[in-house]
Amino acid sequence: MKLIQHYNKALDGILLILYCSFIYWLSDQSSLSSPLSFPHQDKVMHLGAYFILAAFTARAFRHFQLSIPLWLLASLFFSSLYGASDEWHQSFVIGRSSDVYDWIADTTGAALCLLSLYMLQKYRLK
Repeated sequence: MKLIQHYNKALDGILLILYCSFIYWLSDQSSLSSPLSFPHQDKVMHLGAYFILAAFTARAFRHFQLSIPLWLLASLFFSSLYGASDEWHQSFVIGRSSDVYDWIADTTGAALCLLSLYMLQKYRLK
């Protein structure tokens, strides 16, 4: 049983690192070819990407034996901080720019994911 727990812990950490690397790689591209179908589509894409990041983060952080509120806050802090670092990274990439509204969309997506997880946990405990 302990071996399976260690395997799950390692797998969750690896998945988080891989997803963070994927976001980094996307941010390192001088342009992303995705035609805009509606205004502010990029904000929706940021929201979705960081919703997923928060899910991976919550999975990895669940192994730290934290209370549920602290687990969710730590996951939100990590996701938001990664979003801020991603925006900073983009400021150095030719053809890209840093935008505080992208970071707000990142943090909002993470918060929505974690709020959903909190509601699921609350529902399961009833």
